[in-house]
Amino acid sequence: MAILKFRIYLEEDDAVYRDIVIKHTQSFQELHFAILKSYEFDSKHKATFYRSNDNWQRGREISFEKYERPYVVEPLIMQEVNIGSEIRDTNQKFIYEYDFVKHWVFLVELINVSKEENSKVSYPATSRVEGIGPQQYGTKSLLGDKFADIEEKYDLAEATDGFGTEGEGEGESSSEESFGSEDTQEDF
Repeated sequence: MAILKFRIYLEEDDAVYRDIVIKHTQSFQELHFAILKSYEFDSKHKATFYRSNDNWQRGREISFEKYERPYVVEPLIMQEVNIGSEIRDTNQKFIYEYDFVKHWVFLVELINVSKEENSKVSYPATSRVEGIGPQQYGTKSLLGDKFADIEEKYDLAEATDGFGTEGEGEGESSSEESFGSEDTQEDF
């Protein structure tokens, strides 16, 4: 049985990617869920794959379901299509689009074909994670909500007390001279 390794790049940043291994007999729907899991996205939105060429042009669509929109050609359905049936060459490419409102676009490239199945791996599986993936619903720090609390607590833009302009001007007396003149005025 052939094991296919796909590299799934974030369209905007090819330094952020996930490698997913999957059996050639598994469906595009299984690849769809594996991609979402590897990027920590939920599965609440519409999704589709496009067969692609080396120039990343969109070809035949392989959709999660048939959506209410115009199609040039009826889409294939992910659940019904085995990945192996759509592999045309050794560096086959697909474009994966998730959430048609936010337009998350991933470039999917076949990078390896192996005949050796690992009995310890439950396919599909993420075999490599490179870079910090985007947050599905906006920016959220790596530390989560607690980081926002820390930012508010230690916001230096608001609290400028204690920060002076010492040593910034010319012609000012030195601190030793000022200190010395104060000493002479006090009685001991």
